[in-house]
Amino acid sequence: MDIFLRVTAGILIAVVLNVVIAKQGKDISLLLVLAVCTMVATVAVEFFREIIAFLRKLESVGNLNGGMLKILLKCVGIALLSEISGMICTDFGNASLSKILHMLATAVILWLALPVFTELIELAEQILGAA
Repeated sequence: MDIFLRVTAGILIAVVLNVVIAKQGKDISLLLVLAVCTMVATVAVEFFREIIAFLRKLESVGNLNGGMLKILLKCVGIALLSEISGMICTDFGNASLSKILHMLATAVILWLALPVFTELIELAEQILGAA
């Protein structure tokens, strides 16, 4: 929680600096934003590492299908990448590109999830067949 508060404070400071710097030069302003985004992404990756380690432990303890975990993580990655890319598009005045990117990400996530849906249907058929 402490790291989240520190990073949030850093982002707010960067926003104020960005407003001041943007008046003098857009290039430097863009570099500041990219640097802050990179640092925040690095912090977020550390949290994701712990989450992935937990999910792998859960997978081994629960004897779960590893393919399903990979699908879940890919879907989360696509959603995050889509959200960040969409925000960048919006920031640069391309809201339509942002929306179409989100639509593409939704389609890809649903496509990736087809094996999960297939397995759910098979499970439902087994349960109904056993009843």
